[in-house]
Amino acid sequence: MTVVVNKELALKIEQAEIDMLSSRLKAIQNIEGNPMGVEIQTFGSATAFLSQNIPGPSFNTIKGLRAGDEQYLEQILEFYQQKKIPVQFELTPAHTSKELLTYLSKLGFYQIDFHTTLYKQLIDEPFEETTNITIRKLNENEFDLFGKIYTKGFQMPEFLSSGVAQNNRILYSIPGWTFYLALIDERPAGIGVLFSKNQVATLAAAATLPFERNLGVQSALIKERMLDASRKENKLIVGQAKFGSISQNNMEKSGMKIAYTKAIWVKG
Repeated sequence: MTVVVNKELALKIEQAEIDMLSSRLKAIQNIEGNPMGVEIQTFGSATAFLSQNIPGPSFNTIKGLRAGDEQYLEQILEFYQQKKIPVQFELTPAHTSKELLTYLSKLGFYQIDFHTTLYKQLIDEPFEETTNITIRKLNENEFDLFGKIYTKGFQMPEFLSSGVAQNNRILYSIPGWTFYLALIDERPAGIGVLFSKNQVATLAAAATLPFERNLGVQSALIKERMLDASRKENKLIVGQAKFGSISQNNMEKSGMKIAYTKAIWVKG
């Protein structure tokens, strides 16, 4: 049976995002002394993620806000204002309303971006192999390599590599997380991450070294994670990408379909 997008499916997909980020940040929070200053709180249907010492919106965001949650907005703002962290809302078209958007606007918020969410029903299907690309599980002692590929792939400062390595190494033994290394002719070229919970798998992260791009690394990583997710008895795989990006294109080429486009709202 073909899985089509409705409000129930949209809720399941959004919950998969919340589950993944919750698992990641709870692991970071559990580091002795909580050095990253992680906090997670729920307000009505919304989950607010906050990390004082990890800059940027990825770990400082609100997911799951729905129509009817207007009464919690002042509490959410106070939660972030106390830590002097900018507020970002990720809103899906399935669960917003004219009233919610109007109220956010009155509070000084506006939309600054779109972000694509994709999905695919997992079924047993053959994938064409790329002969010179090998995908294998990342070993526990290879997270320094993971950090280097990740930071170079996203053009981040090199000094952040060790932090990326640490914040992912702690997930290695946590149920649901799987890490992958892509090699071209035996040389490391890219990394990928998969998170699974409640029979929904999430393409959690991926990066390719700049000089190894346009060779099929990301497509191979997506296909391998789909196969692995199916082996783990997941029924659905989801992923997120910047609208119209190469990442979105690669997911679509692998058979994933657009579920919805999230609206990103911030305060002016």
